[in-house]
Amino acid sequence: MTAVVEAEGLTKYYGDRRGLEDLTLDIRPGEVFGYLGPNGAGKTTTIRLLLDVIRPTRGSVRVLGANSREHGIRSRIGYLPGELVLEGREKARDYLRFLGRIRGGVPSGRIAELAERLDADLSVQMRKLSKGNKQKVGLIQAFMHEPEFLILDEPTSGLDPLLQREFLAMVREVRMSGRTVLMSSHMLAEVEQVSDRVGIVREGRLVAVEDVAALREKAVRRVEFHFDAPVPPEAFADLPGVRDLKVEGAALSCTIDGRPDALIKAVARFTVVHMVSAEPDLEEIFLTYYSEVP
Repeated sequence: MTAVVEAEGLTKYYGDRRGLEDLTLDIRPGEVFGYLGPNGAGKTTTIRLLLDVIRPTRGSVRVLGANSREHGIRSRIGYLPGELVLEGREKARDYLRFLGRIRGGVPSGRIAELAERLDADLSVQMRKLSKGNKQKVGLIQAFMHEPEFLILDEPTSGLDPLLQREFLAMVREVRMSGRTVLMSSHMLAEVEQVSDRVGIVREGRLVAVEDVAALREKAVRRVEFHFDAPVPPEAFADLPGVRDLKVEGAALSCTIDGRPDALIKAVARFTVVHMVSAEPDLEEIFLTYYSEVP
């Protein structure tokens, strides 16, 4: 199947300042692709290039098998910008109905369903909406016409934890329907819950693309074992993937990088009465991509 996004050597400079350089990336049909990086890393520049809001300095990009400036492509995309501007005296409901007509007709029941899920009050004038309610309206307009490709830039900004969870459920439903999502964020925790792959961008360059499952395998976790009797420290010396090892009598604690196989085999020679394993710290893996000067 044709990739939903095909970028080749995509580069954008703003004068002498690098916005994005040499991005080569495919996003597959039916996947959720997490696009990670701190503010200013190049995420929003990438999205604007995909949408043809700005033109590249060099390189090329195709979206849904076509140039994004071609007629009809925009109607197949749902987009939530990172900086959402909603002003005016019209009520949010009227604004969404207007957008629905432009996009070929969105049933009012569809808008009402999304508003209920996100606990959005659409009777308020847009200029009077709080930041969180503006974000809800932005999400509704992005999802409501059931686009083939959703582009979401910092989508949970301003949402409380319960609504963040509902939003992630909506993203999973899009994936289950066979449609595609690009989700840009600086928060690894929310992206890894729903993404199939993640791309990590640093200072305008794509530094890694990883399957989330592979990222978890590389993740760092802290473990503790408690035995029925003291154990010799030398039994656990120089194990691959094990660091910060501490053995005190019948207790062992350490950090595991990646697979725990070697440690488990060493531990199995003794009687374990209790084990504690913290969740893998994907954040630490993420930060390793930012630890070197380019």
